Amino acid sequence: MPIKSKIRTIPDHPKKGIMFRDITTLIKDPLGFRLVIDNLTQRYVEGEIEFDVIVGIEARGFIIGGALSYTLGKGFVPIRKIGKLPGDVERHEYELEYGTDTVEIHKDAFSEGAKVLVIDDLLATGGTALAAATLIEKLGGKVAEMSFIVNLPEVGGEKRLKDKGYNIYSLTEFEGE
Repeated sequence: MPIKSKIRTIPDHPKKGIMFRDITTLIKDPLGFRLVIDNLTQRYVEGEIEFDVIVGIEARGFIIGGALSYTLGKGFVPIRKIGKLPGDVERHEYELEYGTDTVEIHKDAFSEGAKVLVIDDLLATGGTALAAATLIEKLGGKVAEMSFIVNLPEVGGEKRLKDKGYNIYSLTEFEGE
């Protein structure tokens, strides 16, 4: 069973012309969720990509990142929307197509020089992933790789991230579908 077949497409969400790729149908399926975690675990257990800690981007990145942290024996760090973390935070505001958003990470999330694996569900424009990378680098970390369940290459995020020098990995892609 391919992972892609378990992802629901919702037309015209959140606005007309958008084909929303909904991974909740994938992760509610026990076999689908297992395939995601097993595939990512296999990629990272082989050790080609070295990292010290996993950073998950709110909110679906928490689900995948938390499970992957468990299977790989690595710590997990959340990147959250503004005002959700209780300790001293580093903050980054970034542009969205319809305004701005802000994400935060605890200032003591990891040691300086740490190699970080970034996990999220979907790569579209790359704005949130770039904001996460900015926070990681502000803390003295290095992004080892950014990993996603779904890549939407036509939206431009993959090119944007690669142009900035980041390694990108995804389990599946949707192009013009």
